[in-house]
Amino acid sequence: MSEVSQRERMVEHQLRARGIHDESVLAAMRKVPRHAFVPEESAPLAYKDRPLPIGEGQTISQPFIVARMTELLRLRPGDRVLELGTGSGYQTAILAEMGAKVWTIERSASLGQSAQSRVRQLGYAEIAWTLGDGTLGLPPMSPFDRILATGSLPHISTTLLAQLAPGGLFVGPIGELASQILTRITYHSDGPATETFGGCRFVPLVGDGGWSQSSLRSLI
Repeated sequence: MSEVSQRERMVEHQLRARGIHDESVLAAMRKVPRHAFVPEESAPLAYKDRPLPIGEGQTISQPFIVARMTELLRLRPGDRVLELGTGSGYQTAILAEMGAKVWTIERSASLGQSAQSRVRQLGYAEIAWTLGDGTLGLPPMSPFDRILATGSLPHISTTLLAQLAPGGLFVGPIGELASQILTRITYHSDGPATETFGGCRFVPLVGDGGWSQSSLRSLI
């Protein structure tokens, strides 16, 4: 089966059939080649609904969760989106394909450089790449319309929420190291409004506003 056919099957059987209805999200997932974002040895598994390792203890999320989080963002073309944790760059490319203006932050230089090269080769040039602590956000470029955390956070800080424009949305996994709740927060000056969308498990976002290295070592 060709990669295009595999993507079509992924969209229809793993996404639409499981409740993803935003046609712009489905179109982006159909367009962006997930196999280009995984190690060569994992390419045969690229269109299975499962996370895959990408090195340095990180993973590319399963297609359904990428689609679910993207749908929860309620993206509009031209939205300013801050992505916390570039990883493989797959989610970055999905956001760009949907017309977002993307700022993405990655802690690992090697992962960030690989993602940038990969995404640029696919023709997505209007993305701002930053190496640093994504848990702190990117205050100089705020406000953002959307903030997406692609790894887990123990809590969502007021400093990070304050980088959203009024009515802006945060989407990400919040909770314990072993399990989190997929959370959407709408930012208002009179207080945030929080919605939850079930349990999930993501790799942790390490940083001053996220998980500490000592907390991760305690699990070993």
